[in-house]
Amino acid sequence: MSAVLNTVYNNYLSAYARKPLTRYDAHKKSELRSVYSSIVKMNRDAPWYLPTTSKATQNYAVDLKENARGLYNTIAQLGGLEENGLFSKKSAFSSDEDVLTAAYIGPEDAASASPSLDVEIRSLASAQENLGLFLADEKSGLAPDTYSFDLAVNEMNYEFQFSVNGDETNREIQERLVRLLNNSGIGISADIVESDGSSAIRLTSESTGLAQDKTMQFSVSDDRTSKTPGTVAYFGLDYVSRIPSNAEIVVNGESRTAKSNHFTVGKMFDLTLRGVTEEGSAVHVGLKTDVESLTDNITHLVGGYNEFIKAASSYVDTQAKSRQLVRELKGIALVYGSPLQSIGFTMAEDGTLDVDRDALRQTAGQTNDIAGTFGYLKNFSDMLLRKSSQVSLNPMDYVEKTVVAYKNPGHNFISPYATSAYSGMMFNGYC
Repeated sequence: MSAVLNTVYNNYLSAYARKPLTRYDAHKKSELRSVYSSIVKMNRDAPWYLPTTSKATQNYAVDLKENARGLYNTIAQLGGLEENGLFSKKSAFSSDEDVLTAAYIGPEDAASASPSLDVEIRSLASAQENLGLFLADEKSGLAPDTYSFDLAVNEMNYEFQFSVNGDETNREIQERLVRLLNNSGIGISADIVESDGSSAIRLTSESTGLAQDKTMQFSVSDDRTSKTPGTVAYFGLDYVSRIPSNAEIVVNGESRTAKSNHFTVGKMFDLTLRGVTEEGSAVHVGLKTDVESLTDNITHLVGGYNEFIKAASSYVDTQAKSRQLVRELKGIALVYGSPLQSIGFTMAEDGTLDVDRDALRQTAGQTNDIAGTFGYLKNFSDMLLRKSSQVSLNPMDYVEKTVVAYKNPGHNFISPYATSAYSGMMFNGYC
């Protein structure tokens, strides 16, 4: 039973955990209890309504939750959960962002030490690639039957079954296998490679690098499969054309390896490798000035707001109440319209904001009281936090619903999971 549950759980995460998680997606018991209490309070007097059966509406509700989470996490990462964090959060710079990008994740009290890194990138972490045999687009040599093969990845084994008809071509079967593998969401991507009128299946692991004592990311076989074997040899699915490898770097003179091209160093910097440095040269990573850090923080805050309002606006033609959410978001920005405009903000007709970074730098550089000068931005971010929390708790507020009955105020049973019955118990990427 444990193996079955692991398989189901891994399939769920592979299919739905598309957005990157942050440390703000992990919560203490007290925080989860607070969320539960908020849901109980919200649903105490909420009316009963018919659950929606529209897949489009269900996707819309989950998408609202996910975008609300994204906005909340953006503000949290900028220090918006703290009193003056939005103005003191440091930003990192890289001397060559085409090769390496960096973000500062260390404590603010360490800023006085001016932490810095010199990173030499000798090789990037690579994924495993299997390239099959190139076959002509003609009638398949496989006899009509039900075939299967096994694919082992991340210590999990998956069996894929498919049928072959007598009149199918090699290309048709290849395309069907590619769809089957990509739809499975097990951490392997498949595509078709063409050469001189022939085609082959290419399998690539979504993960890079190798764990200790491992030689491959995945393996393909049909030696012990339940249905007819033979497709692995026929399509050449087991040929490893590229062996996975770890990244090799030198940080401040110390050689290191990493399974991924995205990792942290010393709990200070979050690094993403994008290329290889020239021999004998290194990329310098350090902290930006206070003015540049403040400018980056405000720009990222506006970026999170813009992404949220664009997501809501994309449903205006299909979900009538999404207009209400767009109006509410625009209303939050309009409350601070005049002070925002004075430092270089402009609002477009769709409600998105644009930032003049030069004007922002000039304002920040001319004041000795950052908190006082930009205090309204803290209020702006607080209002966005409250709105994102509200949408996360109950996205069905912005869905057209048919009310069945209103509860008797003050004399009803608690229904904490009412919203879950309509919009899904689990979020699209975490629970």
